[in-house]
Amino acid sequence: MQNLSRRGVLTLGAALGLAGAAAPANAWAWSSAGSIAGTDTVTDPWAVWDDATDPLVASLLDNGQIPAVNTAFQSWVNNGDPLPAGLPGALTTYLQDVNRLPSWADPVKLAAAAKFNKRMSLYLFLLYGLGSGIMSTVIPREARNVYYSAGGADMKSRAAKTFTYGYDLSAENAFLPSGHFVTTSNKTRLTHAAVRHLLPKSAKWRSVTDNPIPISNGDILITFHSLGTFVHRKLKSWGIRMSAAEEAAYLHQWQVGLHLLGVRDEFIPATWAAADDQSNYVLTPLLGPTPEGIDLANILLGLVAQVDGGLTRGIQREFARYVLSDKIGDWLRLPRDFVARGLIEVGWPAYVAFQEGLSPIVPAGFDVIDKLVRGIAMLFLNNGTSATYTPITIPTGNRPGA
Repeated sequence: MQNLSRRGVLTLGAALGLAGAAAPANAWAWSSAGSIAGTDTVTDPWAVWDDATDPLVASLLDNGQIPAVNTAFQSWVNNGDPLPAGLPGALTTYLQDVNRLPSWADPVKLAAAAKFNKRMSLYLFLLYGLGSGIMSTVIPREARNVYYSAGGADMKSRAAKTFTYGYDLSAENAFLPSGHFVTTSNKTRLTHAAVRHLLPKSAKWRSVTDNPIPISNGDILITFHSLGTFVHRKLKSWGIRMSAAEEAAYLHQWQVGLHLLGVRDEFIPATWAAADDQSNYVLTPLLGPTPEGIDLANILLGLVAQVDGGLTRGIQREFARYVLSDKIGDWLRLPRDFVARGLIEVGWPAYVAFQEGLSPIVPAGFDVIDKLVRGIAMLFLNNGTSATYTPITIPTGNRPGA
């Protein structure tokens, strides 16, 4: 693993383990020839939202129907559950159309992804939590969207819902009738549409944003690269054993997930090489600090402290620096703990080797690192608040006072 504290000359993109992000791209030029659609066009994803969902949800909000929808959704949890009775007719018709896997979904790959997620769970939860979760706070648009939306006022609940999405995707039965991921994705897609309708009404959000309508296809792609692409590259850089079939399966679950969130197939990378190339446009060039992101990062890191009583506070912040770069740590003003950093730089590679059966020696500091990993895992396994399921509700307003 790269020693970030000793390699200050690394670009941010290299520190994140993503290909070639030393300079921002001037304009979108990623061709859909690298997508699962296999066409050869260049379309700006920041000018694409969700034509199938946005007018519907705007109408439900304007007509005051969302509270009743949220109540009805409480019984709609498993992928195999029937659609709730009593939904507005237009919403039922919409869900009948989208509540299914795409025709190109491969059940063999999805089953392989489930096995891979189980084998990788220790690393996935840690990287999703202290890697991707904290990276989201230095994606300016995402940080501002979250902060000024209703979820930004209750980050513990917001984080629980975010953990739910990652947990449901990583579950062994994610795409089976007994799993939750398809219903979770549909509720998340509807929530995105609500935020698109609501956030532009926030004067404070309008004063800081650079895009008049939030959560475009481009913004969702940023989130994918901060999760799937980032994690894939980190696993490879750590020397975690992955077969080509496992790597393809892990990508495929994200491809299906993006489709379920309303991302056009022409934007969904067909291979990890295409994903790395696309990330040059939609991730590393766009990272940066914001006051909103700094606040959110402190709240998110505090959630782990609530689980383990603060025992790993220093090591969790240094681990976030370790996997994301000290530059991002400085942006977020994360306090330094050089003792913890030294333990991580020596202990984490040894921890990985021990966990992977490559070394019989229990590394020094194993207990501290193990507590950190299990603290993050508990947030996922308990979905933040519950051992069973965290409901995703469609918002009806923005952050109070926004």
